[in-house]
Amino acid sequence: SEDPSVTLFRQYLRIDTVHPKPDYDAAVRFLERVGTELGLACQKVEVCQGHVVLILTWQGTNPHLRSILLNSHTDVVPVFEEHWTYPPFEAVKDSQGNIFARGAQDMKCVSIQYLEAIRRLKAEGKCFARTIHLTFVPDEEVGGHKGMEMFVQRPEFQALNVGFALDEGLASPSDTFSVFYGEKSPWWIKVKCAGSPGHGSRFISNTAAEKMHKVITSFLAFRESEKQRLKSDSGLTLGDVTSLNMTMLEGGVSFNVVPSEMAAGFDIRIPPTVDLQAFEEQVAAWCRGAGDGVTYEFHQKCMDQHITSTEESDPWWKAFSGVFRDMKLQLKLEIFPAATDSRYIRAVRHPAIGFSPMNRTPVLLHDHNEFLNEQVFLRGIDIYAHLLSALASVPPLPAEG
Repeated sequence: SEDPSVTLFRQYLRIDTVHPKPDYDAAVRFLERVGTELGLACQKVEVCQGHVVLILTWQGTNPHLRSILLNSHTDVVPVFEEHWTYPPFEAVKDSQGNIFARGAQDMKCVSIQYLEAIRRLKAEGKCFARTIHLTFVPDEEVGGHKGMEMFVQRPEFQALNVGFALDEGLASPSDTFSVFYGEKSPWWIKVKCAGSPGHGSRFISNTAAEKMHKVITSFLAFRESEKQRLKSDSGLTLGDVTSLNMTMLEGGVSFNVVPSEMAAGFDIRIPPTVDLQAFEEQVAAWCRGAGDGVTYEFHQKCMDQHITSTEESDPWWKAFSGVFRDMKLQLKLEIFPAATDSRYIRAVRHPAIGFSPMNRTPVLLHDHNEFLNEQVFLRGIDIYAHLLSALASVPPLPAEG
């Protein structure tokens, strides 16, 4: 009695694409089979060894028009099975219709919803002027460096002639649907402090630990100020403030040896409203203030701050938002608080919206017992069917002749 779309979703969830050794080949074979059943053209692009982007294409009646890109990633984050009620790769469905699996929200649901929305539209005999491409990419959960970041630079991506893209969003616990038009810039910074070494019994001056204490104090004081700013203004979301966390601390070889060097790692996510050059000057000032021999280096430094237009005069946004008005669904516009592959799409000047059709659902991406209710999943297919109809029917734009 289970809906075939739900069965397909659960089959995909059982493919183990967890890091550090995701079975990408199995995922690509599964998705390629579904695409072939739907009569979609298939192309595979190996962006680097063992990392394939699968492209499924529903050709439009006017291939000269810019296309609609539906992006999703095939990989999922690690699990700690002892904290799960059900095995995380068995896609168990409980009596309430909740489907428990790693990737249930992030983001295998969206991959199947894209495909099932196309299945429905094709079954209804629909066809559209604009071509629809589906891309299934690897490595998003580890930064996308061997996935979308490389793919957008390749001629195969250019040939897709993208006009507008959809990618992942987040669940929303309320009635509203979260829609993301931009992302924070992720900065991963390692600060190194060099100081005087010596015996652990002495009061040695100018130690690395003393300098590190000043660095940590400066960084975490800023963290607290942003935390309080978010807390005191109900109009702000996590995407509107700079988040900062110390995630690594290194140094020392023995209890009785004062180390000559210590290092700390910080994960910083900066909204597109912040002047990035000014923020780096602030980081440099914190390091200078801690004393001599304090340096910093970037392990990730995203400088792109492009956002997607949400003005009603924009034809893409008008088509997207119009669907929600017609379906009487509420939208909440936000800056994505973390990072997705959308940033690479926007960086090459294509508008992209992050959206996962999951309202009245707790946010459980990367969490234990990640689940999605089957009714929420099925409603998402209906929403995508309406969205694809609207977006693929956007009239020719001035630049398209």
